[in-house]
Amino acid sequence: MDTATTSPVMLYTEQTPNPESLKFVTNRMLYRGTADFRVESLARDWSPLATALFDLAFVNGVYITNNFVTITKEFNYEWADIMLKLKDFIKKYVEEGGEIIKDGFADEMAKNQAKQAEEQFTGEDGEIAKKIKELIDTYVKPAVEMDGGNIEFKAFDKGKVYVVMQGSCSGCPSSSVTLKSGIEGMLKRMVPEVEEVVQEMG
Repeated sequence: MDTATTSPVMLYTEQTPNPESLKFVTNRMLYRGTADFRVESLARDWSPLATALFDLAFVNGVYITNNFVTITKEFNYEWADIMLKLKDFIKKYVEEGGEIIKDGFADEMAKNQAKQAEEQFTGEDGEIAKKIKELIDTYVKPAVEMDGGNIEFKAFDKGKVYVVMQGSCSGCPSSSVTLKSGIEGMLKRMVPEVEEVVQEMG
């Protein structure tokens, strides 16, 4: 008998800097990669778990990576009223072995990113863009993931760095402060060509 599958699913919540988002952490690996569902249509195409969560009236966004799910709620609900429902729901879903992300999702997202990368990394700016992406992936991503979110480098153009915030960072009041004081400051020091960091909607 495989004891790994019979061990109980443990689940706890962690605050994020975004008051509208909460991190639901499990003792199981849910998805090796990042899956950000800000719109229901993408969830319906690729994630049975995110789809089931979107079916709850108070869910406005679902972000899944490693062993946690970050849920962004609708503004007119309080966490006190919905947190236990969500904990029970996710725990039961994982215990029953429900499908989290459909096969092919990572490939599809990688294809889209490769298309964007072709446009990003060309000419002199392309070398700078590569360096910026490496800095963000190395220094910024791990910290942002701790807060239940993600940051993706999108483009570098005429001194401006464009990034996309995901998970709890999307729409978070403090993410713009993090962007300006933290990320922009670091990039300006390490890459003199950077003048500004701009957040784009993903």
